[in-house]
Amino acid sequence: MLGITDIKTRKNIILNGEPFAVLYHEHSKTGRAGAVLRTKIKNLKTGAVLERTFQGADKTEEAEITKSKAQYLYKEAGDYFFMDSENYDQFSLPRSVLGNAPDYLVEGMEVVILNFSGNPINIEIPVKVKLKVVEAPPGIKGDTAGSGGKVVVLETGINVTAPLFIKEGDELIINTEKGEYAERA
Repeated sequence: MLGITDIKTRKNIILNGEPFAVLYHEHSKTGRAGAVLRTKIKNLKTGAVLERTFQGADKTEEAEITKSKAQYLYKEAGDYFFMDSENYDQFSLPRSVLGNAPDYLVEGMEVVILNFSGNPINIEIPVKVKLKVVEAPPGIKGDTAGSGGKVVVLETGINVTAPLFIKEGDELIINTEKGEYAERA
């Protein structure tokens, strides 16, 4: 059992039988009042983010989340299909669970699967992914009065602001946490 001093950012906990990841935590204590822990937690099954306050005596269980590797296969009717790299089992997860991860998924991409009670519940994608530019307006020489960038469309369909020298067919490294251009591949 975890007390409020053990609940930290990136810890996995169980609340009401559901696995949650702690995204943010802040301890506070005022005068005679007991210590409290304010947290922002994400349900690993549904992707819902909640704010939860724990009081001094509250306890919770740590969630046993195992990780394994899988390969992204394809999308069909809002579900994303993956194949476990160890036992070759195929499974699907709905977009509502995956958050913004589908914006960066390309067929054949390696991902990390989060398993709870032996069942896949979510994925983790790399912090940086390589994506191809499919649409890029021409860069006009001397057009740097503004931000010095232009919006390009990547192979997954997302729009990213990139430098003016980027052209159609280039491969870019995209930071998936910030959703922005990092460098040219």
